[in-house]
Amino acid sequence: MSEYNVQSGVKLATGVTLGGDQPVLIAGPCAIESAEITLQTATFLVALSRELGIPYVFKSSYDKANRTSHETFRSIGFEAALQVLERVRNEVGVPILTDVHETTQVERVAQVVDVLQIPAFLCRQTDLIQAASVTGRAINLKRGQFMAPEDMAYAVEKVRATGNDRVFITERGSTFGYHNLVVDMRALPIMRHFAPVVFDVTHSVQMPGAAGGKSGGQREFGSYLARGAAGVGVDGFFIETHPDPERALSDGPNMVPLVEMPALLKAILAVWRASRPFVD
Repeated sequence: MSEYNVQSGVKLATGVTLGGDQPVLIAGPCAIESAEITLQTATFLVALSRELGIPYVFKSSYDKANRTSHETFRSIGFEAALQVLERVRNEVGVPILTDVHETTQVERVAQVVDVLQIPAFLCRQTDLIQAASVTGRAINLKRGQFMAPEDMAYAVEKVRATGNDRVFITERGSTFGYHNLVVDMRALPIMRHFAPVVFDVTHSVQMPGAAGGKSGGQREFGSYLARGAAGVGVDGFFIETHPDPERALSDGPNMVPLVEMPALLKAILAVWRASRPFVD
């Protein structure tokens, strides 16, 4: 396995590089529920990231294909959701990240977004990873809850085998029995040998399938884990946020209320900057 030079960084979009002198923020609602909520959230986060002086990539899913139950919300529609993402990109002026679940959707989605995300459950799916990689878009590999951190090197190599070096890994915890995840902070420096590493603040406190046909969560612990990851040394933070998580159609229990994002990010940045001189 090739070793990543943590000093070189990975360019996600114009003006956004993972591994630079500021952490990258990847944030937005879990799913596209409406154009109004999506644009409201993106506009707020763009202003906040500029105030804090950090690069920002907007994230939201056009389809929640891995829901616990088929009766829960998935999407407003494939094309309708992509049109919302395109509006965010053009009207708010921010790079876009979204996840892909099927090879047949990759080409169309790549026309709209800057970063293609491989979901944690699909991080071993070679065809999907390589179909996304040949688009030339940056690739976010979410570490599977069942994967040893060192084994993510092979997923990274699947991307690089296509000639695409724009790849990073997102940590989101490991399965610990039923309906629970734990974060092993050792995974962060281990995986940083292979690619830049982003810490997923909100899915690390998700409780998969624990709310009767849908996932629960413990958002109150997200800030603790985020500060821990900042101290260990990561290149960015992935945070799902919503103006009203209690009414969100997907992952509400682990999303951060939008109004709490300024305080959370300021706390994370304070730890990140203090610990940076000691990070290899």
